[in-house]
Amino acid sequence: MVHTAADTLPIKEKLRQIPSLEAPLPDLDLSAMPATPHEAFALWLDSALAAGVREPHAMTLSTVDEHGWPDARVLILKNVDARGWHFAIRGESPKARQIENQPRVSLTFYWPALGRQIRLRGEAVALSAQECSEDFLGRPVGSRASAIASTQSEILDNHEALAQRLADAQAFLKAHPTHVEPGWRVYAVTPTVVEFWQGATDRNHKRWRYTASQDSTAWSTARLWP
Repeated sequence: MVHTAADTLPIKEKLRQIPSLEAPLPDLDLSAMPATPHEAFALWLDSALAAGVREPHAMTLSTVDEHGWPDARVLILKNVDARGWHFAIRGESPKARQIENQPRVSLTFYWPALGRQIRLRGEAVALSAQECSEDFLGRPVGSRASAIASTQSEILDNHEALAQRLADAQAFLKAHPTHVEPGWRVYAVTPTVVEFWQGATDRNHKRWRYTASQDSTAWSTARLWP
């Protein structure tokens, strides 16, 4: 293995040397931003796909546990409609329990290739049993098998136990292809605030915030300081 001078630097110095928000980055015409965050998100997602951003549907879901500690993990966005931004999780998972205890959550998207970030806060609302079933059956077989086999976030004693449970789950799904795992849940986050952030090399970032009215029927907008 070849070692370089950077290998011997303290972490603080290594971090300082990592470039960020390097040009070229797109500009943002705030006057052209749509009337709703849903429309704006769709436009930005199309731009991310066109730019070849990997996994632009990956987002960080932040919740709070029963002790008030924040928790965060990366999930995949499943849909966006009038009800909000959708994601699917196991009903017995820690994040599901946290949402049941405190449904106020936040979602964060970050696309470094474009210097763009989207943040939203709102309440996670469970969708109908039919939609949950449709989501589960629409997943790849391997994902369904994993959902059945895993006792998520519990201590895994040995790899053999995992391999056996996965094999059993795959065999079960082969015999029962329309099986829907009990407790599979799809949530929609109905946002109260959504912020679109366009980073700039000179740090004169552009920030555009949507705030929902009390009855969630209209949106007000404002530009924020960088």
